Amino acid sequence: MTDLSTTSPAPDLLAPEVHERLVAGDEAAWYSFVQTYEGRMYGYLYRLEGNSEDALDLTQEVFFRAWRSIRTFRPGERVLPWLYQVARNTQIESHRRKQLQRFSLEEAREDAGFEVTSGARSPVQAAESADAQDRVQRALLRLPAEYREAVVLRFVEDLSYDEIAQIQGVAVGTAKSRVFRAKEQLADLLAGVADVH
Repeated sequence: MTDLSTTSPAPDLLAPEVHERLVAGDEAAWYSFVQTYEGRMYGYLYRLEGNSEDALDLTQEVFFRAWRSIRTFRPGERVLPWLYQVARNTQIESHRRKQLQRFSLEEAREDAGFEVTSGARSPVQAAESADAQDRVQRALLRLPAEYREAVVLRFVEDLSYDEIAQIQGVAVGTAKSRVFRAKEQLADLLAGVADVH
């Protein structure tokens, strides 16, 4: 029996031939690329934004920007940290644009809610789960942006502290500190939610 973990690259390593196809604009390669990573990008952006509509818009923008800048990606490196950096920059720029619009247009915007339910659960379990997820999301949104991002990257997206530090442009110790402080603040905010430790 062959151990695939030693014979195949990590799932988010981009083979040089795939990178060449992406750089060349191969539609099938791009479709596969987007299909592979769009769920991760959406989940990351939803947890930062707290709004499904904004997260979907930003996810589309992330892949447009990835398409424009794929030449800057170095084959042999992991794709996810690069994409998270693109997503982070996209989100920051989006907030800057919104601030400018808010000051110039003075328009109020109504945020849409997002409810996650599972067909495998009973309606009561689904409601309890959705309620707990909603409380966790509201708690995340109360954290300072850099703490929220760090804790999402660490525990939801499962990135290393080195990768978090690279994405946030800080030292590894700072990334660890942000995750630790975020966990402490979340524990205080979620003291009444049974599933969160």
